[in-house]
Amino acid sequence: MDHNKASNNWFPRTDLAIEISNTLKLNRDDDYEIPGVQVSTQTIEEYKIMLTHVDIKDQAGEESMGKPQGQYITIECRQIKENDPDTHKEVIGLLAKAIASVLPQKEKKSLEVLVIGLGNRFATPDTLGPKVAGRVLVTRHINRKTPEAIDESVCYLSSLAPGVMGLTGIETAEIISGVAEKVKPDCIIAIDALAARSASRINSTIQITNTGISPGAGVGNPRKQLNSATLGCPVIAIGVPTVVDTATLVSDAFSQLIENMLKQAEHSPLYDMLKELSEQEKYQLIRETLLPEIGDLFVTPKEIDEVIEYLTNIIANAINIAVHPGITIDDINKYTY
Repeated sequence: MDHNKASNNWFPRTDLAIEISNTLKLNRDDDYEIPGVQVSTQTIEEYKIMLTHVDIKDQAGEESMGKPQGQYITIECRQIKENDPDTHKEVIGLLAKAIASVLPQKEKKSLEVLVIGLGNRFATPDTLGPKVAGRVLVTRHINRKTPEAIDESVCYLSSLAPGVMGLTGIETAEIISGVAEKVKPDCIIAIDALAARSASRINSTIQITNTGISPGAGVGNPRKQLNSATLGCPVIAIGVPTVVDTATLVSDAFSQLIENMLKQAEHSPLYDMLKELSEQEKYQLIRETLLPEIGDLFVTPKEIDEVIEYLTNIIANAINIAVHPGITIDDINKYTY
């Protein structure tokens, strides 16, 4: 199933379930409920964090959302991309709880976890996965080779950054499947960079889902799905949107420009006609105009290098807290350098 389109629905390019649900609710009554989908939101005012649960419960929900059944948990916070240690600590705690909530129901100390860092380590917006895979506390080799050197405060964790098919010539799912067959993990945690519909969500949103992931889907180059059906164990996906496609960016700017024109000038048939264009019509018009000139271009903020470091620490710390029974929020950063 195309991750951006559901039956009889149109969506701008996005990997975020929250954005798809918002699009479906656009121009509807506040009490409208998407068939087969339950959405709940919590706000933490002190840190300006919004926590949203989107649960796709049945086939009707799948058809509405264009995504498989399961849980989609989103943490939104502008301070994620800033040097704000207190907010980062709060986000780490929330993310750790979200990850723990979708882990297999098994005693942590005997849990076998395989962390997969998806992405291209040579393209900065796509380095999040490989960087996180290099920062988690890897313990499987110690537990198996010298068990006396480690206690029950940690689980069996291994990590892998398989690279992208353009560099390896091998389908990412084939590499992971081969490793999973030998390691036999209870679950896989895959980290990847995503694409967002809204520029405001770039580098400030983290999505956790228990439905797996399609590597490369965010930039329109989806590979084979990584999920329980293809890998034989539950796959938890953690993603952050680090790019937005140019057509979406220009479409948003175009909408704002029209609103400003209408405020500053008298109404005219031209302005009224432009305002009446649907989101789909605006997006398609802009995409058809831009594509021949600049191609399918994606944009990322100029401070992406610094932000990727913040995100790497947040996600790696949250994974360590979620899977290792002896690590708490007070131990953050102790095991990731």
